[in-house]
Amino acid sequence: MEKLQVGRARLTWLNGGVTFLDGGAMFGVVPKALWSKLYPHNEKNQIELRTDPILLQMDGKNFLIESGVGKDKFTDKQIRNFGVLEQSSIEASLAEMDLTVNDIDAVLMTHLHFDHACGLTKKLDEDQYESVFTNATIFTSAIEWNEMRNPNIRSINTYWERNWQPIEEQVETFADEVEITKGLRMIYTGGHSDGHAIVVFEDGDESFVHMGDLMATHAHQNKLWAMAYDDYPVTSVHEKENWMDFGYSKEAWYTFYHDAYCRAIKFDQTGKKIDEVKRERYEYK
Repeated sequence: MEKLQVGRARLTWLNGGVTFLDGGAMFGVVPKALWSKLYPHNEKNQIELRTDPILLQMDGKNFLIESGVGKDKFTDKQIRNFGVLEQSSIEASLAEMDLTVNDIDAVLMTHLHFDHACGLTKKLDEDQYESVFTNATIFTSAIEWNEMRNPNIRSINTYWERNWQPIEEQVETFADEVEITKGLRMIYTGGHSDGHAIVVFEDGDESFVHMGDLMATHAHQNKLWAMAYDDYPVTSVHEKENWMDFGYSKEAWYTFYHDAYCRAIKFDQTGKKIDEVKRERYEYK
């Protein structure tokens, strides 16, 4: 498991599973001739996208950023369509650190699309699900929580009842911003989803920004490269520009949930990469 120290925060990437989605959808109107130079694709034009939560340890607390793709949550058709070659093994990852799901104090959800939220609940039987992180407060924006429970005709296929009903009592929402602990904030952005948020941590001269799906991979650094999946792509572009300028000025780390090749990147004030944490790669069985 890859690790990164940022100020007093210790980040560890857990094994949350993997999907293979259409590269064109992930890069929107950007021509394949451009994005394929930065991110590999297979013969089906699919790109590898991890769904690996980040364990954030600080101030004696265990926070989780995102929840993974879950386990035993998909039909055979969904496994095929979403290219799910590996499902979550969060409990095994935590065990390597002498932790369990009961040790997680809070889960910070940038948004609640299935590939981020499936790990919040687990299957008991054919029709029953229960919370995974039973002792955790689950943070998400108020707009996102409302959308999750009342999806529209476009979003109904990504906001699943089995991902929210078992956790209703654990959810804490916010409007514009919430401080989780000193220096650690969640900030509403919109864009990718109506209620999308980012995670920002500042500790003296050190900081990181978790952009969620505003910058899903290192290849999405260009502020104009927005996904076809984005509900409000113009908002995504403007928010990405704002938060890239913010991070560049601080030479902050940018952390990734989906990137199959890079866990985190640090950019200088011009946007040039000056450091990175690469993901250790392996062959899927």
